Amino acid sequence: MSKLALFDTHTHFDVEDFDADRETLAYQAKAVGIERLILIGFQQQRFATLVQTQHFLNQLHHAPQSYLAPGLHPFYIEQHEQQHLADLENILKNEDCVAIGEIGLDTFLKQHKQPEILQKQKDFFAAQLDLAQQFDQPVLLHIRKSHADVLAMLKQHKFKLGGIAHAFSGGVEEAKAFIQLGFKIGVTGQITNPNAKKLINVVQAVGAAHLVLETDCPDMTPLCCQTSHEQRTRNTPANLPFVLEALARQLNMTSEKLAPILWQNSLQALHLQS
Repeated sequence: MSKLALFDTHTHFDVEDFDADRETLAYQAKAVGIERLILIGFQQQRFATLVQTQHFLNQLHHAPQSYLAPGLHPFYIEQHEQQHLADLENILKNEDCVAIGEIGLDTFLKQHKQPEILQKQKDFFAAQLDLAQQFDQPVLLHIRKSHADVLAMLKQHKFKLGGIAHAFSGGVEEAKAFIQLGFKIGVTGQITNPNAKKLINVVQAVGAAHLVLETDCPDMTPLCCQTSHEQRTRNTPANLPFVLEALARQLNMTSEKLAPILWQNSLQALHLQS
């Protein structure tokens, strides 16, 4: 596998799954071409660890450069409190962040469809969009069974800062609607599954210019990295080249031609110069 410069735009590399061997895994990731990665927030109780992990990774030599994207994830809405928004704002003021994430709406579970819970999700999403506008930050969107509502809220907020629609699970028209609003479409290890017809249709319809790569580690493990005897195989940033290869196949491109396009897309989505 050739070493191409890659940007893992969505990781949870700060979670306990990596506490025993994070440093080793960071070196492994750099060795296969992962030059940069984003650490994504999801709960206030993990904000301190998120920041500490970013500082730790960035003092290592021969490890990917690490960026912060703190946020309050809609799936954990029952645990979020108003004070947590103030804590998020505090990180945005005091740390060098590149985005707010992962934020959005999630009605996958029955209880999250309950009117009061869904309204709380919408309130926290709206508050975080306001923070993104205040701090001039793109957002990393988590969207499950709620694409129309998320699009409606982005338009209602006149949100122009873009970002990434993470682990995209919508259809072609929904993908085009997010692209129209300035978002890139996040592609995970799911693209390595030949049965992921919906995602394959999306990437082929929108093309390389609108895509970025993600591992979403420790989840979304590429099919080729899973073993049949394990229920859940831990994903790591070093698996990102497998996502690249599978995406290149679906786009009928070489990895060598696709990688620099995805790199530029990542910089554009995150408002980074180089």
